Amino acid sequence: MSGFVRGAARAVQSGPNRPVISQILGISWWNVGWVPVIGAALLTCIGIVAIGTTEPDFALRQWAYAGVGCIAAALIVVPLPALIERWSPLGFIITLGLLVLLVAPGVPEAIVRARNGSRCWIDLGPIDVQPAEFAKIAWILAGAWWLRRAADVRSRSGLLLPIVLTAVPVLLILIQPDLGTALLFFPTLLAMFLTQGAKRWHLGVVVLSAALLAPVSYPMLKPHQRARIDSLIAQLTGDDRYSRTIGFQADRARTLVGSGGVFGNGKESAKNLVRFNALPEEHNDMIFAVVACRWGLMGGLLVIGLEVVVVLGALWVAITARNPFGRLVGTGIGAMLGFQAFVNIGMTLGILPITGLTLPFVSFGGSSIVASWLAMGILFSVAARDARAGGTMGGSATRGNG
Repeated sequence: MSGFVRGAARAVQSGPNRPVISQILGISWWNVGWVPVIGAALLTCIGIVAIGTTEPDFALRQWAYAGVGCIAAALIVVPLPALIERWSPLGFIITLGLLVLLVAPGVPEAIVRARNGSRCWIDLGPIDVQPAEFAKIAWILAGAWWLRRAADVRSRSGLLLPIVLTAVPVLLILIQPDLGTALLFFPTLLAMFLTQGAKRWHLGVVVLSAALLAPVSYPMLKPHQRARIDSLIAQLTGDDRYSRTIGFQADRARTLVGSGGVFGNGKESAKNLVRFNALPEEHNDMIFAVVACRWGLMGGLLVIGLEVVVVLGALWVAITARNPFGRLVGTGIGAMLGFQAFVNIGMTLGILPITGLTLPFVSFGGSSIVASWLAMGILFSVAARDARAGGTMGGSATRGNG
């Protein structure tokens, strides 16, 4: 204890350019990790206000979930990136075990209860946990650990094993079924492959193969999934025959987006519009429609801009990281959050089929926002300890510990 006090005293005497906490924890607090964190904080506040437009009780719960997420982010900043890297395979195995629990036969309904035909949540009494949200982060960390150690991604065989390993959580999530979350993994993996130096023509072959196989997979989709695709095609061609059935949610979402105009409606008017249109999942998957209804085009562009800030901030962390693990983690988190936001906003605007994805930091959901904030804490940990010159906002390099 006395050694700790002496160390703190030396830090105080070291001058204004070396903050006390930086000396004690080895963290450079003035770093680019603040860019995605500030963007995420603003999105969280906008999301809570939007949720409170129609669901005040849910908004209060979202405040609590966001608080837990921020605490989790602060705690994950403390360990060194090298320690996070070392334990990432174990975290991935644990989340795989939870995904297996969701789909395993014989699990009591008191633990896993199907909702709307999906087994996505573990019942912990006062709260429900959605393991797939945490599996996304655990998979990125484990993937970064594997890619920097064992995979020669410049060879075709080196690409194959990470793809196979990624298929394991994807299949478990598809069985639930949760198609939207499952779709996030492979685009993120491609981004991490590029970061690690994979040959572009190899990745082009993978993407082309997936594109050719996509139509073949259509008959294997569940009836409601095929119906959503049919509804989207009909909607894009001006056919409204699905607008009162499977396409009702998409039709109502587009109506509310248009009702916002340029500057939106007042709180009460927006509340009445959302309720009158009976938009399903307005506080969750379709929260962007509520944002556009209440704050109009300007509000929608602000949310899109902040999502871009979070993604570019994550990529900035990746670019300035000296350690390959940090580069891969920053790329993975940025790619996954970016693709998720793109799909959510696209399905709300009616240009993509509805898949049940949340809008990062904005949609209601405890597991979603806690996992997203956990990702922010990991980014900040990397930026604060593993940045090259340019990774600190003052322009000076920090000493890497990863």
